[in-house]
Amino acid sequence: MVVQVFVAIAETWFIAQLGADALAGFALVLPFLVLMHNTANGGMGGGVASALARALGGGRLEDARALVAHTLVLAAGFGLLFAFLAWTVAPQLYRAMGGGGLALERAFAFSNVVFGAAVVVWASAFLGALLRGAGDTATPSRIGLVMSIAYVPLAGALTLGVGDWSGFGMSGPGIAGIFTMGGSALLLARAIWRGKLGVVPRLGSVRLQRRLFGEILRVGLPSSFTALVASLAALLMTGLVGRFGTDALAGYGVGLRLEYMVAPLAYGIGTGLTTMVGVASGANDWNRAMRVAWIGGLQAFVLIGTIGWTAALMPQTWSHLFTSDLQVVAASTGYLKHVAPFYCLMGLGLALYFAAQGAGRMTVPVAAGLVRVGVATAGGWFAVETMGLGLDGVFASMATGMAVYGCLIAGSLLIMPWRTRIPRGRQKPRTIQC
Repeated sequence: MVVQVFVAIAETWFIAQLGADALAGFALVLPFLVLMHNTANGGMGGGVASALARALGGGRLEDARALVAHTLVLAAGFGLLFAFLAWTVAPQLYRAMGGGGLALERAFAFSNVVFGAAVVVWASAFLGALLRGAGDTATPSRIGLVMSIAYVPLAGALTLGVGDWSGFGMSGPGIAGIFTMGGSALLLARAIWRGKLGVVPRLGSVRLQRRLFGEILRVGLPSSFTALVASLAALLMTGLVGRFGTDALAGYGVGLRLEYMVAPLAYGIGTGLTTMVGVASGANDWNRAMRVAWIGGLQAFVLIGTIGWTAALMPQTWSHLFTSDLQVVAASTGYLKHVAPFYCLMGLGLALYFAAQGAGRMTVPVAAGLVRVGVATAGGWFAVETMGLGLDGVFASMATGMAVYGCLIAGSLLIMPWRTRIPRGRQKPRTIQC
């Protein structure tokens, strides 16, 4: 996940070399792209990892074997769904968000390629989730590291060209992503079929069962709904920023990119929480589940908070990495000053969100996500339409929503810690050995 931060910096720099219109087009597509990756890796991917962890923690090895086939079916279905929506619905949304002219053209060039191969993204995410659910974070991390390193020069060459060849422009990062995601999926599948899950998967003799799909979807759908609501908020906020012009939209995209880059750090911690809490809850050891959740949540609070405050204190340093346009820099700097100090609470909330996936307790995280969206969007509209606060008012409402999100998730877990739903005395908790 740390490497992914530098990869995202490189990717944004490549796009920035194509001009402000390219950055604005990238900002239009970014909420949809983040929605797909968050849903595939954190939402439905969390459901996959949680289902496998609970099956292994409860000793249900046959279910663990069969879950692989069910996971692949879901990956194909969701990949095709996202491709269809990107080709039919997304273009209208890009226009509604303020996209026009060259910025809209650049958005289409990037979007069509990225979402055209959505099945590859979902397959890679779900196969990695299976391994993490089995407690093997090393294999997907090694493969992800190699593919991330390979992506940077490939994306640079395909975007900006080499020698006399001018490259593919905005399509370049998407094409590079297809190649590296495809390679990742093949390597992950190879590891799984070599026994990395601790069980040998079954495909041909497996009868698809509603119960096993339910094991995944019971956690995955509420988690995905949270990601969907967050992306809807990002669309609405992007639309508000787009009212202030292309330069404001480009600067917002530069600042927002940092938020989307530090969130994977919480994801890196959170995937471990999903597995550890899932195994503990499958064994009915809730004391261990709570202890794991708080340790991971506080780690994310400190790590992501440090990055956020650094960016807030030196906002122009980040902005000038990608552009020297004064108006773009001003918009990016305004976002970082207002929002970045609250990254710490976002990190805490996200880490505990992943822990809740492992516990199968998604009611509070979903509710907190809805409250965050309501605060940010309603506050942003009020700041612009009623108070006349401009971009600073939009950014302040984003920061408030982020703070409310983290406090709600952490506060509810502090007041109402997870406990077994099975009546006392009916099942004896099993202690998990390290």
